[in-house]
Amino acid sequence: MDVRDDPGERAVVAPEALDDLVAALAARGYTVIGPTVRDGAVVLDQVSGRADLPVGWGDAQEAGTYRLVPRGDDALFGYAVGPHSPRRFLSPPRRRLWSATRRDGRLVFEEVEPPPTRYAFLGVRACELAAIDVQDRVFRTGATPDPTYVALRDAAFVVAVNCGAPAPTCFCTSMGTGPAVERGHDLALTEILDPPHRLLVEAASAAGRELLAALPHRPAADGDVAAARAVVDGSAERMTRRMDPAAARDVLAANLEHPRWDDVASRCLSCTNCTLVCPTCFCSTVEDTTSIDGLRAERAQRWDSCFTLDHSYLHGSGAVRDDTRSRYRQWLTHKLSTWWDQFDVSGCVGCGRCITWCPAAIDLTEEVAAIAGAPEEDR
Repeated sequence: MDVRDDPGERAVVAPEALDDLVAALAARGYTVIGPTVRDGAVVLDQVSGRADLPVGWGDAQEAGTYRLVPRGDDALFGYAVGPHSPRRFLSPPRRRLWSATRRDGRLVFEEVEPPPTRYAFLGVRACELAAIDVQDRVFRTGATPDPTYVALRDAAFVVAVNCGAPAPTCFCTSMGTGPAVERGHDLALTEILDPPHRLLVEAASAAGRELLAALPHRPAADGDVAAARAVVDGSAERMTRRMDPAAARDVLAANLEHPRWDDVASRCLSCTNCTLVCPTCFCSTVEDTTSIDGLRAERAQRWDSCFTLDHSYLHGSGAVRDDTRSRYRQWLTHKLSTWWDQFDVSGCVGCGRCITWCPAAIDLTEEVAAIAGAPEEDR
C-alpha cells in the first residue's frame, strides 16, 4: 500500500516485534517463508524469527554480478531481491502428479492431492507482488486453473515491504510495479533506519488488521509517515535503468529479423538462469520415471525453460527453435511483447534478476534499446 495514500490503519512497531509477528503467524497455522542468508546470497526459506533474517546485510548487484556486503547497521530488509521469489513456493520447481505401484499383479494409481501448506510470505517487494498477479493470470484465473497453485495462493498471507534498497539492476519504476507496495498484500512494512529504528506497518486486509492488533505497536505519527514516504521516494530516485513497456512491445514485434538477435545469440549461453530466477516465468514439462525393479512409476511436473532444446520439440518435426538466436528471441519477445496478447500485461516486472544472474551479463533493457536504435550512450 502506497504510503502516499490513506491506508486505513497505520502503526509503528519496533524491530523486535517481528519475532511476535512470525510467532503469531505460526500460531495461526502458517509456515513462514522469509529472507535469510545462505550460500552467499539472500534466499527465501522457512524462518522462525528476526534472527533468521539478513540483519545488517546488503547486496551489490550489476549485470552478471551479485555479492553480499555488510551494511554496518541493523537493517532487516536492506537488500534488493535475491535469486528466489514466491514463485518457488506457489508453483514448486518439481511436484509429483501421480504415482503407480504394482501390487498383487495389478497397478494401483495414486493421485497427489494439493498440498495443505499455508504459507505466510515475509518481506515481499512490490515487484514480486506484481509477479504474483501475473502468475495468477496463468494458474489461477485462466481457462485451466492449476489446483495446486490455487490452493497455495488462496491460503497465503503476505507481509510486504516497501523497497528501501534497490539494486542498480532494478527498473520497477519503468514498469509501474514499484518501489511502493500498493495491492496484493495483507500487511505492508516500511523500515525506517533513522533513529529510532522502527517499522511503519500498514494493514490492507481484515486478516492483516487482526494480526496487527495482536502485535505490540503504537499509532503512527505524521513524522513516521513522512519518513516512510522518504524511503520510497529515495528508492525511486536511485533507479537508473529504464525501459518503456509499451514501446518495448511494439519495437520487438516489428523487429523479428533485427541483426541484434545475432549479436545477443553470440553471447547467450542458453543456461536458463534468466528463466529460473524470473518471478513470472511459468514454462514446465512433465517427466515419467520408473524404478529399476519396475514396481513403481511416477509422473512429475517440473520447471522448464524456453532456452532448452527440447522445450520446442514437436514429434515428427524436431525442435522448432534449434539455435540460441531463436530461443533468446522467443524469450524476450514473449516476455515483453506477446505476453500482452495473452494476459493483457507485460511479463516483466522490472526486478532485474535476469540481468544480475546472467553469467554473460546480458541486459534486456540494453537489448531492447539497441533494437529500437537508441544511441549507445542512452542504453
